[in-house]
This record gives sequence, C-alpha cells and structure tokens, in this order.
Amino acid sequence: MSKLLKLTALMVLAILFLVACNGGNGNDASGEDVDDPETTSETIGDGDVELVFWEFGNTGYDKLIEEYVADNPHISINLQNSDMNDVHDNLFTSVSSGSGAPDIAMVEEAQIERYRNAEDAFNNLYDLGAESVVDNYLDWVFQNGESADGSFLFGLPTDIGPTVMFYRTDVFEEAGFDSSPEAVSELVSTWEDFESVAREINEETGKLMADAGELVFNARRDQATQQYFNEDDELIIDDHPQIREAYDYVANLFDEELVGDIPLWTPEWFAGMEEGTYATMLAPAWMQGQIKDNSPEEGVWSITTMPEGAGNWGGSYLTVPSESEHAEEAYQFIEWLTAPEQQLKAFLGYGLFPSSPQVYEMPEFMDYEDEYFGGIATAQVFSEAAQQVIPVYKGRLYYPVDEELKQAIDNISAGDDRDEEWEAAIQRIERILQR
Repeated sequence: MSKLLKLTALMVLAILFLVACNGGNGNDASGEDVDDPETTSETIGDGDVELVFWEFGNTGYDKLIEEYVADNPHISINLQNSDMNDVHDNLFTSVSSGSGAPDIAMVEEAQIERYRNAEDAFNNLYDLGAESVVDNYLDWVFQNGESADGSFLFGLPTDIGPTVMFYRTDVFEEAGFDSSPEAVSELVSTWEDFESVAREINEETGKLMADAGELVFNARRDQATQQYFNEDDELIIDDHPQIREAYDYVANLFDEELVGDIPLWTPEWFAGMEEGTYATMLAPAWMQGQIKDNSPEEGVWSITTMPEGAGNWGGSYLTVPSESEHAEEAYQFIEWLTAPEQQLKAFLGYGLFPSSPQVYEMPEFMDYEDEYFGGIATAQVFSEAAQQVIPVYKGRLYYPVDEELKQAIDNISAGDDRDEEWEAAIQRIERILQR
C-alpha cells in the first residue's frame, strides 16, 4: 500500500472508530464559543459545581450523567463531544501550556502514552481514592492506566476492545467444516491450525483466510509477552523472538497466497465482508457494527476465540487534569461512571464493552445474545477474550515503531524481500529513536 493510501485509510479509521460523533456548535473548557462544527456542548444539571468533561465517540454518557446529577444536585456537568483527534490535540496543547484543560478528559488507550511524561499535568487518581476500586477492573486494563512503576494512576478505564475471530460460516461450510463456534474454536486453536485451515479453505473454495496481513500481525503481536520496548524505554525487538516470529508468520501466509492485500477501511475491504472474499477477520468487539453495516444478512458471520489467546484494540480512560479546581468532585463522578453497574448500562445501551470483570457475572450480561451472529452469547465470547489479554509495557514511541513494521508488512505483501524489509524497518525505527 502506498503511504498516501495508508494515510487515507488511517483517516477513514479515525472517522469509523468514533462511530457517530454529533455535530453542532459548542464551547471550550472556559465556556467560550468555538467555531468547530464537530463539537457539541450540553450542560446537564443545575448544581453550583460545574465539571467540564471532554469526550469523543457515541458513548451515551449524557444519559448516565442525568442519573448522576439527579442524585448529586450540587453538581452540573458540561459535556463536550468532539472528534477523537481534536480531543487529544486540544488536551495536549492545554496541559503543555498549563491553561484550558477540562476537569475530566477522556483519553483513548492508544493515546495515553502521549502523556506519560506529563504526570504534573494530571491528578494522581491514587491520591483521590482509586486504591479502593482497583478490583473493579481487569488487571491489564488498570495497569495500562498507570505509570511504569505503578505509583501514578492517570485514569480509570471505561470500555475495551478485546479481539476475537469473526468468521464466515458459509465459507467454512463450503470447505467442509462444521461452522459452529465451538467446532471452529477447536479447529483453529493454534496458529499452526490457522495456517493449515487456511490452506484447506483456499484449496476447496479459492478464498482467502484473512483480508490482509495487518490484522494477523496485530493478533500475534498482541499475544507477545514482550513487544517493542522494556520499561526503561529501550528497544528490545532484536532481543526476543516474538515480534520477528509474528512478522515471519505473516510473510509465510503471503508466500502461500493465503491472506490478501486488501487495505483496511477501503471499499474493497468493506465489499469483502458482504461477498465472503475472506473467511476470517481478527478484530475487536467494536468491529461488530462495521460488519453489520456492510454485510446485513443475519447468520452468515459468527464469532469465536482467536488461536492461542486474545489481544485488545481500543478503549478509553477518564483522567482529571491538575488544572481542575474540583478534582475531588471530578474523581467521585468518574469513579461512579466507570463502576460495574454503569458499565453494564453503557454496554446494554451503547455497546461499550466493559473493562470490569464484575459485569461478566451479571445475568443481563451473561444472557445477552445477538441474532445477527447466529443467536450466540456474544458477550461471553468477548469476555473470555478480555480475560486472556496479556499485560505488556508499550512505551511512549510504541505507535511510531508499530507503523514502521506495518509499512514493512505492506511492502512484503507487494513482493519485497522480508529480510530486507525487516532491516529497513529497524533502520527507520532507529532514526525515530534518535530524534
């Protein structure tokens, strides 16, 4: 994929990931009018203590805020919804200048590394009482919101994006396999199985096992016990084999033409969901909406666990910038908003997958079924995946490094030599580290 096409695809991803941001004029954190038509602002409640809350995406938090201010009439909350990138850029500008930050800011999990070196710009939530709610969340999710030494807590987790294997039942059946989730999980329980089944599907149907190498690489990468950096932010790709093994695994699939070169978020990729161009998609919980929108027939797609574990793509944290004059009230609100009871409501109402394992034991969650995916208990499949995620230190430059390896994967999909592309990627990464 060319760099221009890759950039375009990433821009489309940013739009899709937000799902349904509302339009309209709004206010900034100080209450001044802003011209950004993509920002909305709504003050909920009549309390004297006003908390400014920056969010992105279609969270449904306005409904939960109405509950909160009804029980806490001294609080009002000015909820401002903007584009995800705008929220992060504006927050970074605010904390860098020491002016303009809100009382509460939502930070996407992929962006939290951006603020690791700015602890002074945020309240340590441990100082505000977060020690008492540690057990409300999955260990790996909570750890991702901490500093490397675990002494500083940037934010409380909201939703997450555990990854599973979406698959086409019709393609598996055409290849002669039982297409039930239980049978497919057993059939494709290891990565060796994944490659073997890919060959059989290709031989019997002529179809690809997966859309492109990127999601397969992501799946293998996210199961690695070490990835790009250690906790001293030293590059460790050459010191352990797991990342190179993931890279070579994808290269082998390319060599046998078992996975495609279909760029994510392109018309061809969306069309493949409907036409059954590829048999599986290794993707997070929030991908359900994309599949439903682009392949509307019920019962064709199903869901099961990925080979050898799971990963995570997506989710957010609620932070309290140090500028806030109402830090205690802000913390009390986000503790309530991310509590298991509210996470269940956010899941049932807006599909935000809970970061709290306590929700996974609630009857309304356990009984949740989705007729689109054949009437299976999809919530239980995702919760099983969520509990398999391995916590790993990412590091401040994780995403620039990851992009360079993705570029190498794009190049080998076009026929370039895997070893040469690996070395070229390492050289580009070394230059990034020297900046």
